[in-house]
Amino acid sequence: MSTLRILWADDEIELLKPQVMFLEKRGYEVETVTNGHDALELLEDDSSIDLVLLDESMPGISGLETLEQIKRNNSAMPVVLITKNEAEDVMEEALGAQIDDYLIKPVKPNQILLSIKKLMDNKRLIKEKTSSDYQQKFQEIFGEISMSPDWQGWVDVYKKIVHWELRLDESKSTEMGDILSMQKNEANAEFSKYVEKNYEKLLSDPPEGLTFSPGLLRKYVFPHLKDDRPVVFLLLDNLRYDQWKILEPIVSDYFKVEDESFFYSILPTCTQYSRNAIFSGMMPGEIAKHHPDYWVHDHENEGKNMYERELLGVQINNIIRTPIKYDYQKITNVANAKSLSDSILNCLQKDLTCIVYNFIDMLSHARTEMEVLKELAGDESAYRSLTRSWFEHSPLLQAFEKLADRDVRIVIGTDHGTIRVNTPSKVVADRNTTTNLRYKHGRNLNFQSKDVLHFPDPKKVGLPAPHMSSSYIFAKDSRFFLYPNNYNHYNNYFNDTFQHGGISLEEIICPIITLGPR
Repeated sequence: MSTLRILWADDEIELLKPQVMFLEKRGYEVETVTNGHDALELLEDDSSIDLVLLDESMPGISGLETLEQIKRNNSAMPVVLITKNEAEDVMEEALGAQIDDYLIKPVKPNQILLSIKKLMDNKRLIKEKTSSDYQQKFQEIFGEISMSPDWQGWVDVYKKIVHWELRLDESKSTEMGDILSMQKNEANAEFSKYVEKNYEKLLSDPPEGLTFSPGLLRKYVFPHLKDDRPVVFLLLDNLRYDQWKILEPIVSDYFKVEDESFFYSILPTCTQYSRNAIFSGMMPGEIAKHHPDYWVHDHENEGKNMYERELLGVQINNIIRTPIKYDYQKITNVANAKSLSDSILNCLQKDLTCIVYNFIDMLSHARTEMEVLKELAGDESAYRSLTRSWFEHSPLLQAFEKLADRDVRIVIGTDHGTIRVNTPSKVVADRNTTTNLRYKHGRNLNFQSKDVLHFPDPKKVGLPAPHMSSSYIFAKDSRFFLYPNNYNHYNNYFNDTFQHGGISLEEIICPIITLGPR
């Protein structure tokens, strides 16, 4: 590691010899000047300076004026302002000029050393500490995975994995990130076994606390209608828990997070099934049986989510006995999004406003089809970053800003998540079989048994069966289905893409967040 070079500008630099010697004994190389002009000239001539210590009060140009020119020439240069002046306006001006740290004279050597380490060694120290912490937790998480968790135990495992994903993202610890990725793969393999063994029983007799898609509104949204304040249910299609956690700090600037819970998406973990179940309060098989006009089978060409408004009305009439004013909006393009932002305050005139926002789902599909998005969202970390960037510049955030000072309850949810697939599995089927890469529904399915969860009798798990011989298969963990025809071509095309419909922690365990006024 090269020696760190520090420029210290102070008109009383001779009185600071002990501090300079203290830094030099710890391996730093310190260049000293007595005024701002000399500091700027040295920085212009010497590009090897790593950090500047800058006195606020110097003859000629002041420390603040010097600071502004330093940042104008090199905005990334770390600058520590050292001053006798504790006036609030001086501090505000320094912060406005992008000061990196602020010390009050007289400064002790250890104060300066701590500031330098905080600025220059911060990333390295965070990386080392994060890696060390994760190594200690690795065995704990591995033990939890190995102990056959129940539904809540799997939620806890998933939360811990996401927690470490985000911490390792921040620390840029690639090596530990690879280890965590392997641990998540192991967790998904074991979770797939859990779902395969327990799914039918969990659906028919859910344990206390477990909510599936059909019960989402009934448990997390409708009870808030009793509070006599407008309720907004925002469904962000395809939102994963890790994506919510990187959006949470932004949302928290406007609303208080009152509750963060989880529900299980039904299988298939895809929009047609899970979202229709959410708005109807019924399993897909029940919708097809009792409201056939609102259900479109996989093999039919009509849009599969055209009747969510009508299904919402059915559920409201079944569950809420008193009439309420409600609205439903689906945002599928920029024009819709801008219109929502412009008219968002209309929700204050409704008891319940349900909004389906479709961007994240479109992002995952577009990443499959567009090379530029594969570059921009090359891995999980980049995918999260792209989600955050979208939200920061979206009309949706503008809508949040307009609602921030209003007495309104907001519930954020999703219909399912998505997983990055990397293991192909061959399937042979007839032409009427679904095209989804994570589940197949049809007749005469031939598949590799170890790769799938198979339901030969769909009615047992609440799924419609348009034909007597209809069955469903669901891909486990990171597998995706391919037909033998053009196998290598489609393997190269779909490998390392984000897909949904099957069994994984990311697809099934979904966040549901309640926000209130700050």
